[in-house]
Amino acid sequence: MAETKAADEPFFRALLVPHRSLGRTGFVVLMGIFASVWLSTGAVFLSMGAWPVFGFFGLDVLLLYLAFRFNYRAARAREEVSVSRTALDIVQVAPSGRRREHHFNPFWTRFRVARHEEIGITAMAVEGEGRRIAIGTFLNPDDRESFAAAFGRALATAKAG
Repeated sequence: MAETKAADEPFFRALLVPHRSLGRTGFVVLMGIFASVWLSTGAVFLSMGAWPVFGFFGLDVLLLYLAFRFNYRAARAREEVSVSRTALDIVQVAPSGRRREHHFNPFWTRFRVARHEEIGITAMAVEGEGRRIAIGTFLNPDDRESFAAAFGRALATAKAG
């Protein structure tokens, strides 16, 4: 019984999340700068009687804010990958919070990597049991390389038994 429990214990776990270079504080500072530029420049145009310019400047700031909000919403996506001797589990969480769980037997699973000679890894997928699941689609090329190397080793370890 203890031997079965040890085989079920994951020896590889990875949490894949999209990279965002601008944190919450940077976003607030950036929006503050844009809003103050809009107000000061817009006030000049408003005092000259060119009130439509004031509105259009405000529209630009609003569109910039919405673009960042959509970007941060997309950053809520994540993937959890774990490998044990008896199971390969992938949990994909969409930005909306919807979860999709995929379970594979590591012995019948293949890890496919598509490469471009200049860019590096362009796509990764787990195939097995008649299914193909794309993973790490939101990762940058360097993160794809490091994940692919670590995950490939973990899958080989699981298959070696």
